Amino acid sequence: MSERVHHSDADATDDGRTPLEALEAARERFAQAETAIDDHGDEAVADAADAYRTATDLLENYVDRATGTGRENFKAYIELEGKFDQLVTGLPDDLKGRSAFEDALEVLDKRRLSEADFDRAHAALEPAAQFAELLDEREAAREAIGDARTTAAKRRRELDDEIGKRERLLELATADLEAPVEDLREPIEAYNDAIETAFEAFRLEASAREVFALVERSRWYPFVPYEQPPADLADYVREDPAGEYTIPELLEYADYSRSKLSHYVESADELKRRVATQRTYLDGIDADPLTIAWPPGEAGTLQRKVREIRPFVARVADEAVVAKLRSLRRLTTDPEFDYDRLQTAAQAVDQLSPDERERLADGAIAAELETLRDERDALEAALEVEDPI
Repeated sequence: MSERVHHSDADATDDGRTPLEALEAARERFAQAETAIDDHGDEAVADAADAYRTATDLLENYVDRATGTGRENFKAYIELEGKFDQLVTGLPDDLKGRSAFEDALEVLDKRRLSEADFDRAHAALEPAAQFAELLDEREAAREAIGDARTTAAKRRRELDDEIGKRERLLELATADLEAPVEDLREPIEAYNDAIETAFEAFRLEASAREVFALVERSRWYPFVPYEQPPADLADYVREDPAGEYTIPELLEYADYSRSKLSHYVESADELKRRVATQRTYLDGIDADPLTIAWPPGEAGTLQRKVREIRPFVARVADEAVVAKLRSLRRLTTDPEFDYDRLQTAAQAVDQLSPDERERLADGAIAAELETLRDERDALEAALEVEDPI
């Protein structure tokens, strides 16, 4: 039998039930509320509830105005008695709980009213309160179903993620951990070292304007994830003559005194305001978005990465570096190299913890995956059921 996956607190409702259990309980609650109403008849319950709410509203509206001995109090009392009498006499003879309204009217039938009289009138109406409570309970149950469906849908999305993680672990379990992953690591490290060296030289030689043009162009290439420059800094580098300086020069000038800086730029204050406040961003422009991460992605992912970064590499490095990058792409299509085997092995070595290897070996991951799939199937089936809106 599969081991049960231990759910986190986030996977359970406030009362400890699973999302599926909460949804089933909400549906059962609604069904019971419907049955209780059906025992009396839906229309009969609605009529009695409407009459009860009208009666209690009258009592609430007049309790402050119709109590006491003043002239206005007596006038309000007369209004209340007339309206309440009109309500009761207009009720159908077969109305559920009709006698409760008559009893409440009898309580109000006196010359003066106190707050205690209003309390007694409310008490007299209690037999009719159940009908309003039946409708309130049905509505609360309907809302509980909506909340439970939302929680169940969220849990289903979480299950998709958890299932995907375990499926990936099982894929990694098939990796050949004895594969010569260094055959893949070495050309990637050689390329990364080369592009990092080339980019350092590029920063030292190219104007800030050229560097920013390169960075801003990357916004159209998802595999070249440069952080885009702040708008005010980009405008300054693009439009001010200071943009012709290199980034290291601008950072150095930002530390100069205003009098010394005036020999290099038209506005010392402008440079300090634009550059000195963005030192972290400027220092962070490096070759990292042009490197290949270890372990690398699947063959198709690496091919697209190489395709997108190649024109950027060609802009900052010589043909020898571009050749190293092209050679990485060829590894993904060379049948003798067996890229998929080495890539999977590299992923496994990098991603599998000792605990995960042990759980894979003893079948725990496979058991968890089966349990999670069963839970997802049950949730999907439950969510396919149409509920009252």
